[in-house]
Amino acid sequence: MTAQGVLQIESMKGRCTEQEWQARVDLAACYRLVDLYGMSDMMANHISSHVPGEPGAFLINAYGMMYEEITASSLIKVDLQGRILSKPDFGVLDYGINKAGYVIHSAIHEARPEVGCVIHTHSWASMAVSSLECGLLPLTQTAMRFLKIGYHDYQGVVLHDAEKASLLQDLGQGEALILRNHGALTVGRTVGEAFNWMHRLELACRSQLAAMACNSPFHKVPPEVLEETWNNYQPGTRRPYGLMEWPALLRKLDRLDPSYRT
Repeated sequence: MTAQGVLQIESMKGRCTEQEWQARVDLAACYRLVDLYGMSDMMANHISSHVPGEPGAFLINAYGMMYEEITASSLIKVDLQGRILSKPDFGVLDYGINKAGYVIHSAIHEARPEVGCVIHTHSWASMAVSSLECGLLPLTQTAMRFLKIGYHDYQGVVLHDAEKASLLQDLGQGEALILRNHGALTVGRTVGEAFNWMHRLELACRSQLAAMACNSPFHKVPPEVLEETWNNYQPGTRRPYGLMEWPALLRKLDRLDPSYRT
């Protein structure tokens, strides 16, 4: 099943609709980009995408593969109860899904059907900010986009459905959530939109940690300016996130390694 470090997986293209295949390609690209931009945690964490035309079905990574090797065909399709609907032949590896990832992602896909993609990371920056009592501070224009970000208190490894209700309450109708003492989560109507939110959240966390390391007083922005800036980033105020960036990001991946499309 492997050749020179590459897991050989038979294409799933002929086993799904054109809409599902496109969702697979976009989701595989997102895994590669999260790794490329330094937000992956080996094979931990998860990114999921709904399956167009199949309510309640979503795609998620095979537990055992690195983000950098995820392909469109390696993704596993599951339902909201965690049952595997389809997956490729992994041979003796027989990869499945990680329960912690399924619990978080199934909760959001079920409660918010408009969400097309959910991204959860354990980057060093988001983990550090998630452990700070002050949380994410509106120190920069990028961080002001998250002025009203939600927070979810740590309750242990997310293995039980009982945590779904509080997770959904803390996310609300927002696009981003800080998981206290854990990491970060973003959602979007498209894969590109969710990635845009996560990329900006990561930059906000990194810039805050850099500023805090300087051990110098922060320059404060007036509350009314913070509110106006936050409003400028809201849906309805501007074009959807990812609309322009996603095609360019796919071109970037195609230049570097187009194997995510297989």
